[in-house]
Amino acid sequence: MNFTDLNLNNDLQKAISECGFTACTKVQDATLAGTLKGKDVCVQSQTGTGKTAAFLITIFELVIKDPPENRRKSLIIAPTRELALQIEEEAQRLGKYLDISAGAFYGGMSPNHQRELLKKGVDIIIGTPGRLIDLGTSGRLNLKSIRILVIDEADRLFDMGFLPDIRRLIKKLPSYSKRMTMLFSATLSYRARELAWEYMNDPLEIEIAPKQMTVDTITQTLYHVGHEEKMSLLLGILKRLSPESGLIFTNTKQMAYEVAKRLKVNGYECEYIIGDLPQKRRLSIINRIKSGHIRFLVATNVAARGIHIDDLDMVINYDVPEDCEDYVHRIGRTARAGKSGRAITLACDRYVESLQAIEKFTKMKLPVIWADDDLFIEDKSAGTRFSLFDEKLHTLHRKPSPSQTPSRRPTRTRPLKKAEPKKHHKTKPISPTEDRMAYYARKYGDNFSKGK
Repeated sequence: MNFTDLNLNNDLQKAISECGFTACTKVQDATLAGTLKGKDVCVQSQTGTGKTAAFLITIFELVIKDPPENRRKSLIIAPTRELALQIEEEAQRLGKYLDISAGAFYGGMSPNHQRELLKKGVDIIIGTPGRLIDLGTSGRLNLKSIRILVIDEADRLFDMGFLPDIRRLIKKLPSYSKRMTMLFSATLSYRARELAWEYMNDPLEIEIAPKQMTVDTITQTLYHVGHEEKMSLLLGILKRLSPESGLIFTNTKQMAYEVAKRLKVNGYECEYIIGDLPQKRRLSIINRIKSGHIRFLVATNVAARGIHIDDLDMVINYDVPEDCEDYVHRIGRTARAGKSGRAITLACDRYVESLQAIEKFTKMKLPVIWADDDLFIEDKSAGTRFSLFDEKLHTLHRKPSPSQTPSRRPTRTRPLKKAEPKKHHKTKPISPTEDRMAYYARKYGDNFSKGK
């Protein structure tokens, strides 16, 4: 089915066309058939199949029909800040010609801007559980005004331990009979079905089961390589294939930092993202790679979901992910919306044991390519140590710039009261000739005799 067959609002249809959407994906077709009629849905579909557009188009089409003075509010719960921002971007593109506002609410940044958004009035609230609970508890967010609820990436929310927070939020919303609820997940686990049964109004279950867990348009390859040769092989792959952009995934923060630094030494514009990076810097880095100012981003699994980069050429698993589902979500950053992409995995002795679980989960054997000698390039950073811990210490102890140095207080005109000298009970220092045990006995009042 094409979007033009759905009889949508003209301004919404115009934005959909400008986004390049013509034919509905399977999940969009099945979802919109129910949601445009106001039906609750519980949807299972793999990443990169257009779920975000499905629930946003539903919200826009239903809300635009409401009178402005009685417009229903929508709440979208997302597991990560990156995903919340991606949904906000998509909402701005699809709602470009509509008088419907959307805003993202998440931790890690000053809440002042987010509070201002709520004061002005925002129609679509997109947020992470913690920040939404804070805003609801403080009374800045009126949860009773929500009439459309979306729970996105439900499986990820459960994995991150947010189930109690989700229940707490839902209990503060109007009852399921007075709101519409949409739940989306890559897998409909027992917890997702239980949540649907408890808090949804007879939802329509939609399961788009793929023949394989990964998107067909991703070319997947695997290299077996020793741990010490991984950087040399990575440099050879980047030189031979010359991707315009790429996401490189590692299993640890230290390795993400190290890989990014080594790539820079070897002449590649590169940045890294890890979980405890300040949010302002994370957003700046994401915007730079989206705009093409940097080619490569090295990340831990914090970026496996929620980062959408148009026309991302390549995903490289520098480390084989230890969780099989993380493999699917990592490589799902490329080949989105029907486009093609490439995913390369470097399997070293440290993480190769995870390979079997990945192939069982994806129901496919990853094609192996044996690297020839020419594919290994000299690493200019070899022998140099890169420590994330040392970097943090340097940042912590660096001297403030003149603009950051606090100004001196004005000189006092009144004389200060002379402070009385403090009385110190000094212990006589040990003399060179004094026995050490005698010194301890004198200092601590204990003769330390044997058997005591």
